[in-house]
Amino acid sequence: MRVYFETYGCALNRADTSIMKYLVKARGHEVINDLSSADAIVINTCTVRLDTELRMTKRLKELRKYANSEGKKVVVAGCMVSAQPYTVSKVFPEASLISPQNVDKINDALEAKNTVFFLGGSRNTSLLHPYVDGCIAELPISEGCLGDCSFCIVKLARRRLRSYPIEVVVRAVSEAVRDGATEIDLTAQDTGSYGIDLYGKPCLSELINEVLSSVKGHYMIRVGMMNPDTLMKIVDGFMEVLKDPRLFKYVHLPLQSGSDRVLKIMKRKYTYDEYKELVRELRRKVPGITIATDVIVGHPGETSDDFLETVSAVKELMFDKVHLAQYTIRPRTEASWMPQVPEQEKKRRSSILAKVVEEIGSKINKQYEGSFATALITHKSFRGSTIGRLYNYKPVIIIDAKSEHTVRNDLRCSSVSVSIVGSSFIDLRGKIISH
Repeated sequence: MRVYFETYGCALNRADTSIMKYLVKARGHEVINDLSSADAIVINTCTVRLDTELRMTKRLKELRKYANSEGKKVVVAGCMVSAQPYTVSKVFPEASLISPQNVDKINDALEAKNTVFFLGGSRNTSLLHPYVDGCIAELPISEGCLGDCSFCIVKLARRRLRSYPIEVVVRAVSEAVRDGATEIDLTAQDTGSYGIDLYGKPCLSELINEVLSSVKGHYMIRVGMMNPDTLMKIVDGFMEVLKDPRLFKYVHLPLQSGSDRVLKIMKRKYTYDEYKELVRELRRKVPGITIATDVIVGHPGETSDDFLETVSAVKELMFDKVHLAQYTIRPRTEASWMPQVPEQEKKRRSSILAKVVEEIGSKINKQYEGSFATALITHKSFRGSTIGRLYNYKPVIIIDAKSEHTVRNDLRCSSVSVSIVGSSFIDLRGKIISH
């Protein structure tokens, strides 16, 4: 069977797709990138925001029309299946459904003669094998979160914290490196909570140390998103781990709001001052670290003054990367019942903050121009550009005198020396000087 995958959403979703791809290949099926040549289609969905849900609904309708006319099997997976199974079945009644907890059932769903549903249950954390996409292997270390944020629908899709045992993750990383991966992305809804369910305490640092001591070879590890309150509990050990040259000096630490009042409404478990001190400590102890964050504009209860506190926080902390999102109502969440900020006001605030984010990003990245660095070539962009990563995960588009979008297949998965010759607010531009 030739199987085509489409994946939407976060790194954890991409990691789940990697598990399914591995299992499909191990069963003797073929993973292909051409929809028209496929016998079966797997779409891994996201529903984190309303616009994402609408995009998923539109895509499911398109795939239903296409698959029914061409006689192709379709499996719908991901968070939308778990959080909104009725919606998915209503839009695409012929599709088989797999919740995130049942990714190991992908072959059963593909090979079933009739429509099947694998919903509920618990994730099989004894099973973890990597699917290396070019140079990158995305591996889930856990799913679920101990938080209870008022705006979050993902907690409905991935309810329980379920961590993969340390030895299972180490074995998967070893397999990935053996299969050619040079970038290992350890992902979760909250990597800072890793291990609490298994070992009674957070064990992210212990996990990474075990990987580093057990897995030899040329690779770099990127640690995925973690909540500020969980990082606070492990920050000393985590900063020690970050000193290893095989770890990208990168932390994804969602702020969400610079207003303590809004953070309380959101049910986030930290204050802005606590968050600020955490960022300052990371920057003191880990030179050059990249701090990425998430900010929600227009959450229910956010006043103009609250918003200005968020703008002030972004200016004060000067994040390298900000994922900015306007709040959207998600069903069955606490925030959906609250009085809402008008849409036009959300758009106005978002536009103001977007300009601030762009100005800060441009200022930070401009400082890299004229410098020399080592970049790990990891992948091509959707436009065909060759992308490398610096030690702190800053993206570098590799260019030469002929083209701004040079494709260098010969450099795939290798480290090169580059001269940084340009920048934008989201990336750097570099010319290769040796490899």
